[in-house]
Amino acid sequence: MTTVLKLGGSVLTEKDEPETVDEAALERAAAALAGRDDLVVVHGGGSFGHHHADRYGVSTTAGTHDAEAVRAIHGAMKRLNAAVVDALADVDVPPLPVHPMSAAHRDESGTLTLPTGQVRTMLAEGFVPVLHGDCVVHAGAGATVLSGDELVVAVADAVGADRVGVCSAVPGVYDESGDVVEHIDSFEAVADALGASEATDVSGGMAGKVRELLDLAAPAYVFDLDGLEAFLDGENPGTRID
Repeated sequence: MTTVLKLGGSVLTEKDEPETVDEAALERAAAALAGRDDLVVVHGGGSFGHHHADRYGVSTTAGTHDAEAVRAIHGAMKRLNAAVVDALADVDVPPLPVHPMSAAHRDESGTLTLPTGQVRTMLAEGFVPVLHGDCVVHAGAGATVLSGDELVVAVADAVGADRVGVCSAVPGVYDESGDVVEHIDSFEAVADALGASEATDVSGGMAGKVRELLDLAAPAYVFDLDGLEAFLDGENPGTRID
């Protein structure tokens, strides 16, 4: 059974402190993945990519032709990716980094093309691919942000994922009363309750996550670090989205 797991940047980093890893959270997440196989990991930007993207005014919709800006965002994400890969290697997970900017692009309509043959081959050979949110070239716009949530959808469909998990800073998607919604099958049902992320986030916050996850063929779950092991064990923590 193939699982795609998104580790949110808000989980892995101190999101209000530029380029600061939350070491305890990363170690805890890595420990939960020890001994797991048939797994693809995607991680968000947190205080690494989002900090630089916000500084240069780049988002999933606003592009830049400033090569320095693109290098800053991509470089930060590579540094965070290296930290995630190292943490997984420390618990004997066989991770390999995959940097989307080197292969992905958007056309003028914004449609993403992401070759995934390398990801499928890594899985088949017993490796754990580790992808990350990134900058990607965008026809007519220079470069824009490719969010981890968009990556999750593209990769999950490409590898035929059976389950998708999004480990976030919150235990699920909240309703207007602050309670976790057990099941979401349409964006309209929760639109009023979803707002922007409190910390700098150029990829759409929780609203963006829900929109992307509703496009998946497989069921997706949003949960926090406390629910990670339960999800990996086949349980259904947090909010189910399908």
